[in-house]
Amino acid sequence: MLATALLAATLQTAAQLAAVPAAARGDSLSGTAAEVRAVRLGDPIALDGRLDDRAWIQAQPSSRFTQRLPREGEPATERTEVRLLYDDDALYVGARLFDAAPDSIVALLARRDRIVTADRFTIFLDAYHDRRSGFYFGVNAAGTLYDGTLYNDDWNSDVWDGVWDARVSRDSLGWTAEMRIPYSQLRFERRDVHVWGINYKREIARRNEQAYLVLQPNNASGFVSRFASLVGIERVSPPARLEVLPYVTARAEYLTHDQGDPFNDGSRFGSDIGADVKVGIGSNLTLDGTVNPDFGQVEVDPAVVNLSDVETFFEERRPFFIEGGTIFTNFGYGGANDFWGFNWGGADFLYSRRIGRAPQGSVPDADYSSTPSGANILGAAKLTGKVGSWNLGALNALTSREYARVAMGETRTRPEVEPLSWYGVSRVQKEFASGRHGVGFIGTGTARAFGEPRLRSELSANAFALGVDGWLTFDKAGVWVLSAWAGASRVAGEADRIADVQRSSVHYFQRPDADHFTFDSTRTSLSGWAGRMLLNKQKGDWLLNASLGAFSPGFEANDVGFQIWADYVNSHLMVGRRWTRPSRLFQSAQANIATYRSWTFGGDMTGAGYWARAVLQFRNYYEWVGIVEYNPESFNARRTRGGPISLNPRGVFLRSEFTSDTRKTWSFGLNLEGTDYALDRQSTVLVEPSVEWRPTSKLTLKVAPLYENLKTAAQYVGEFEDPGATATFGRRYLFARLNQNTLSASVRLNWIFTPRMSLELYAQPLLSSGAYTEYKELARPRVYEFGLTGPATSIGDDQLAVTPATPGVAALEFDDPNFSLASLRGNAILRWEYLPGSTLFVVWTQNRADTVLDGEFRLRDGVSRMFGGAADNVFLVKLSYWWRP
Repeated sequence: MLATALLAATLQTAAQLAAVPAAARGDSLSGTAAEVRAVRLGDPIALDGRLDDRAWIQAQPSSRFTQRLPREGEPATERTEVRLLYDDDALYVGARLFDAAPDSIVALLARRDRIVTADRFTIFLDAYHDRRSGFYFGVNAAGTLYDGTLYNDDWNSDVWDGVWDARVSRDSLGWTAEMRIPYSQLRFERRDVHVWGINYKREIARRNEQAYLVLQPNNASGFVSRFASLVGIERVSPPARLEVLPYVTARAEYLTHDQGDPFNDGSRFGSDIGADVKVGIGSNLTLDGTVNPDFGQVEVDPAVVNLSDVETFFEERRPFFIEGGTIFTNFGYGGANDFWGFNWGGADFLYSRRIGRAPQGSVPDADYSSTPSGANILGAAKLTGKVGSWNLGALNALTSREYARVAMGETRTRPEVEPLSWYGVSRVQKEFASGRHGVGFIGTGTARAFGEPRLRSELSANAFALGVDGWLTFDKAGVWVLSAWAGASRVAGEADRIADVQRSSVHYFQRPDADHFTFDSTRTSLSGWAGRMLLNKQKGDWLLNASLGAFSPGFEANDVGFQIWADYVNSHLMVGRRWTRPSRLFQSAQANIATYRSWTFGGDMTGAGYWARAVLQFRNYYEWVGIVEYNPESFNARRTRGGPISLNPRGVFLRSEFTSDTRKTWSFGLNLEGTDYALDRQSTVLVEPSVEWRPTSKLTLKVAPLYENLKTAAQYVGEFEDPGATATFGRRYLFARLNQNTLSASVRLNWIFTPRMSLELYAQPLLSSGAYTEYKELARPRVYEFGLTGPATSIGDDQLAVTPATPGVAALEFDDPNFSLASLRGNAILRWEYLPGSTLFVVWTQNRADTVLDGEFRLRDGVSRMFGGAADNVFLVKLSYWWRP
């Protein structure tokens, strides 16, 4: 009876809305809509997703949506009506999404912000009305919420989670959505009459249809700048913004340990309490502060086997850093909508995972030792927002002095392993001519206060970097954009520390054949510069992207940023063609060709390539991506890890990636990669299938196994001093033939109980082995030639020795590089948003790993070691409560 009554009320309201004259409904709006009007709310609204409150009749609907996909420019296949109401506290959105086949509406539950193939409605708001930035709020037909920020006119980020609410309902006419968006979640100026930017998007999953109120063509740039004007909001002021998010955690760890370890008996328990605070300063600035922050990760990092000299980059997952972080991370990425990088490593001036990372100081030799997993963040504050036409951001964090616990016999000591450290980042950016031009600045700093002199030779005393970026649009249509950035850095410390920086894999100042820099063991500081400029054609069917960038040998940003190399010059030219209109065979297509070159500052070409790519989406929404790249001969300044330069033989890289229609209950993917280089430099085969199963709207299982075989004739093993090795500047550089096999999988099971409660399971089994044979030494610089040594012999304690072919040369001793790793890591996360902004997490994390030095890949033995070994288990409960007065 109740359901019948609610349905009748909904149908009656729909009939009343349909009776409103077309002119009153605002049907004049089209794909080039100029204006959307909101109406002040009179009667209260019950947020239930049914649109049966009489207040909705007051509002004028926007209804003329235009397809972007699959048939650009044509009217949407189903009618949509969106109404806006407002009061002194919030904006209300009511969307009636008609559907001629309501039984075909795709309503899949997912965790917040997780994209699934489902019908969805989204509103985009540019409350600053700067035509460059804003927020979006969306909900799918099952009630899953989506939100995030808009920036750089074309880009978006889903890392921000606002505190707002939405409800949905389905009936015989289709489905409806009601949203309440508090002004506290928006940023706008104080004035009597407001004009904001606005757009709507509707997605119909079964047709792969995307329709907008204001269309951005597929072959054009500019999204926020095209928004319609939202008018009618009057006598509304930005609220005094104060949000407090206290939390409490309880943690139990059951860890593998050595018998007799005084610091680890296999179990560890703890609890903590803290709070995050968000305060509005004026109408446009937000200050985020934290007291004893909880920066423990809920999700685990993937296991990797890294045999290169390049640091592995892990994504930031801690909410304090990722929310509002685009003001810092968008340095160098303004103006253009594409920033291609062919063999360009790039640099991040802020890599927030440096803050609170594991202690970097050495631990003295001991029988047993225990080191904190991370430096405790005593406090952190972040200021973001606008002052006039300037975007501002400032971040400061202070991490505590950390100590290890060391046992040598009966002696116990607590050596310092991380000094008291300050990290700071400041960022400003100004846009001109409605975002057609812009300029910005960034500054970063790190300073450390050492308690033990030993650490002064291991860590930099201070490090600073400054940068300027900007963009220039050449024409009023915004077709051609030049983006650029430049920066300088300086790191200082004791001579031993700066010597380590010079010798690090970023710089390799010890290279004996380099004549454009020199290693200086007495230096107490290191400075350098970097920059890049990029020209982008970003409208039309034809594309062009070209760049020139460089890192001077002394540029160093790794104290609070992320950089993988210096002494580097890189350029590329890419042209492409895209087809956005459906044809008889394809829904869309794109083809690109490019060439690139890289050099050292000494003029040696260290990379070159000719690259081609095709992207095809078929009419049945299967997709295929094919890439082929040819690399001619070049030099390698990194193979010897600081030794003389050597040669890279020519070769080819191939990739084929196929995905099926993700709307189906079963979907599949297959990624194939391969390389083949001359002189056995490298040969790889990678096979990565995937399958995803969605048996119900609440359950998803995805399995993605991967197998990779890597063979190379010259994998680096080590270097050895020998004055007799005159051809290689008094040192011998030892390599070996490597045969590496890796078998892994990513397994994810998502069980969504409600839009606000979910259980996620993740597991990553990994087997990887590396067998080293045919030890050899580099014959001379600038070649890919090697002299074989004698066979490797064991000399005990996991060490090997080989004898060079040169008569009278002593054997070279080194740690056995062979390995066979069996690893299993994963976690289970129960997440319940019991109130908007308030969340309960229950997390179980397990990590198993076992390594032997035989280099053999044996599947059965590896699986047995993976599941049979001891495991680290961590159980975590976290409860947070969002409070706003």
